[in-house]
Amino acid sequence: MRAVISAGSNMEDSRAHLASVVAHFADSLVAASSLYATAPWGKTDQPDFLNQSMLIDAPLTPTQLLRECQALEEAANRVRVERWGPRTLDVDIVDIAGYTSNDPELTVPHPRAHLRAFVLAPWLEIDPAATLGGERVADLLARLDPAERDGVRRLEG
Repeated sequence: MRAVISAGSNMEDSRAHLASVVAHFADSLVAASSLYATAPWGKTDQPDFLNQSMLIDAPLTPTQLLRECQALEEAANRVRVERWGPRTLDVDIVDIAGYTSNDPELTVPHPRAHLRAFVLAPWLEIDPAATLGGERVADLLARLDPAERDGVRRLEG
């Protein structure tokens, strides 16, 4: 199963939290984006996030992939206190090739991915031909407010 994962962190050692996701999926990793610094979204009075996208090709069901993403969050002591609040690690399934679901536990494609430059920009880096919901990710990103796009900065090294 080919899937797009988006990870983000703005607490503790964010680089290490994101590296833990890459390490976990190392055997099935097709590509990992650079790290991106991203202005907070939704709740803005918090530190910037580090974000990263990954393409994986894993022998998992969508539910198994969800459980692995949740286990990574739990290992990072993720606490869900407030919506869009600070977090040690957030690991979202953005898209799964050939799979859609409206289940509240696992909605695929991610229902707000098309609105978030911090998801689209790193994904576009590792898959320039990517599509989401039948639209090119490049076009979705281009349609976002310039301030939203400018709030996502690729980090060097």
